[in-house]
Amino acid sequence: MVTQRDAQRDEQAIGSFIERFAAVLVEAGVPPMPARVFSALLVTDSGRLTAAELTGLLGASPAAISGAVRYLEHVGMIGRQREPGSRRDVYLLRNDLWYEMILSRGQVLAHWAGAARDGAEILGPLTPAGGRLADSHDFFAFVQQELPALLERWRARQAQRG
Repeated sequence: MVTQRDAQRDEQAIGSFIERFAAVLVEAGVPPMPARVFSALLVTDSGRLTAAELTGLLGASPAAISGAVRYLEHVGMIGRQREPGSRRDVYLLRNDLWYEMILSRGQVLAHWAGAARDGAEILGPLTPAGGRLADSHDFFAFVQQELPALLERWRARQAQRG
């Protein structure tokens, strides 16, 4: 739902920002329409929009919005709630979105580290490919090991800010 404060904003500037932020996400590998939908949710004060509101805001088809929110839900970037007393779904940003996304990457790093280790063992550490995979394993294992401390420092920083 769009709040009164949202309605008082410079819609042209917001639209430009949505597209710029979406372009940054696309550069990072997010498909274009999900990037636009995520960016639209990010700029609302409520962090919540219905499919109809997203369609209107982005000038996209309902089918495009449906596919985008399905993708964003699948990768854990947004959630879905049913409005009480309604059949309409509301798409929303998750609390601690970036923290949770980075936290979930710990499992991805573990999978990458394991795959790289297996490849290094198969190819042998003395071959160039085996050496690259051994280095990859070491990097992923290092980042996975350091990630909890980094996230804990973030939590402490957030707690200090109040």
